[in-house]
Amino acid sequence: MNPKSFTGQEMFGVMNTVTGEWTQGVFSAIWAKYNKPLKYHTWITCDGPVDANWIENLNTVLDDNRILTLANSDRIPMTENTKLVFEVENLNNASPATVSRCGIVYVSETDLGWKPLFETWIEDKIEGKVITAQDAEEIRGFVNKYLTIPDTFDVLLKSYEYVMYTPEVIRASNLVYLFDACLKPFHDKGDPISNPQQLERFFIYSLAWAIGGLLETEEREKFHKYLEGLGAPLPKISGQKMSVDKETVYDYYVKEDSRDWCLWEADHWDPPKRFQFSQLLIPTSDSTRSEYLIRKISNLPEIRSKSRKERG
Repeated sequence: MNPKSFTGQEMFGVMNTVTGEWTQGVFSAIWAKYNKPLKYHTWITCDGPVDANWIENLNTVLDDNRILTLANSDRIPMTENTKLVFEVENLNNASPATVSRCGIVYVSETDLGWKPLFETWIEDKIEGKVITAQDAEEIRGFVNKYLTIPDTFDVLLKSYEYVMYTPEVIRASNLVYLFDACLKPFHDKGDPISNPQQLERFFIYSLAWAIGGLLETEEREKFHKYLEGLGAPLPKISGQKMSVDKETVYDYYVKEDSRDWCLWEADHWDPPKRFQFSQLLIPTSDSTRSEYLIRKISNLPEIRSKSRKERG
């Protein structure tokens, strides 16, 4: 869970001061469910920034008492079969009391990096017969051409501004997932992409959104020209459209039937006979492409590799 996605009351529960009714929180419910003498181990992972608003409520869990104390006076002890893990980017907002109570494992971005993600994904796809060995070499070439050799992540860090910064590993993961989602329909139909140019178009589409999706409009224009400078097979945009209409690769997608670039257009909308104005959602090109991305990612299986599933 991401603790920052809840309020303190939603996470740990709240007592109604009028009726005295207790409403269970998400974390407290999980804690009560799995802190029992079970035959298996349970790992509770809090994946999100450390914040005093929620981490301080766990001080009694992290000290020698190992007991979660709730606002309704319930005290739920931690059992030996339960482990608590905090996966955080940094400890900027963690108090010394919190840091002293935890065992810390630090993994530097430079020690692991994003490259193993691609190698693991490529091996999984070859094993699952989604891509061939020749396709794998083509994809490795794309990674080298657009990411490794020009050191794209370093260029983005120094010369571009994101709406919200995300680590390199997250952006690389997004690229892998979106590219996988683009290839999935062809594999499901038994018609894999064998043309390297078509495969590169889908890679560039995935790269643009996964690596540069959080860029502002002006920064997207810069990133479009950056990809153009690397020789990417971008959609053909006239100088007038690029300067006046500000068209970039983000205004296009790769159509599945033609496997070529196509301009985004808003979905056709038929107004209902009865409706409330506040509930209207009229499709635009922005909403259409956002829904397309969401549908693509949501169609991926929860477990990406069959062999990993068999190994547990």
